[in-house]
Amino acid sequence: MRNSYIALDLETTGLKPDTDRILEIGAVKVEEGEVTETFSTFIDCGIPVPPFITELTGITQKMILGSPSLEEGMGRFMEFSGQEVLLGHNLSFDYAFVKQNAAALGFPYERQGLDTLKIARCCLPELPKKSLDQVSAYFGIPQEHHHRALDDALTAARIYERLKEEFCEVYPELFEPSRLNFKVKKASPITNSQKVYLRDLLKYHRINDNVKIEELTKSQASRIIDGIILKYGRIKR
Repeated sequence: MRNSYIALDLETTGLKPDTDRILEIGAVKVEEGEVTETFSTFIDCGIPVPPFITELTGITQKMILGSPSLEEGMGRFMEFSGQEVLLGHNLSFDYAFVKQNAAALGFPYERQGLDTLKIARCCLPELPKKSLDQVSAYFGIPQEHHHRALDDALTAARIYERLKEEFCEVYPELFEPSRLNFKVKKASPITNSQKVYLRDLLKYHRINDNVKIEELTKSQASRIIDGIILKYGRIKR
């Protein structure tokens, strides 16, 4: 039974660790079952916040401008979390983003973890859905800002403590951390032709989003270009 851990949640620009970006990191340090410290930061990810993400999370482009870079934000998170076991609801999603971005910055990142989604699936078979909001509602755990990183990390920690209280004697193996696995995908840098075309698109459509073109990967640049063309159209010569 694990009593000390780091509860983690991320908000991102999408679902793919190799092409999407981290927007917000929230983490909670729990020691012997008690919250002792919290961590929260936006990340100025260098690409526009997609409208559907703003609708889902409330995070806008204006909110992240001037925030720490990925390198600074990740560095601060890694210092906060140390080598402690990670915990989260659908933790594999958050771990994949952290490990992919740590690798891009040249940091090794291997951790053990506990996933409250997996525990809930075993312990709460009568609950139709096991999402964070559904499980928190089941236990009567209040949520003020769902889909914001720190609030969701706190909720995951509270869910774990309730699950542990009720089920650890029945399913002790569920409350032991296991090794987290994610294979980092190697990213190719943006090509010169993509840089030229993306700059031309931004200028042609008079788009002033804070796009850090030099920091993009090839796949990220392709997604941004495709998104601009879909929304605004191609350059008419």
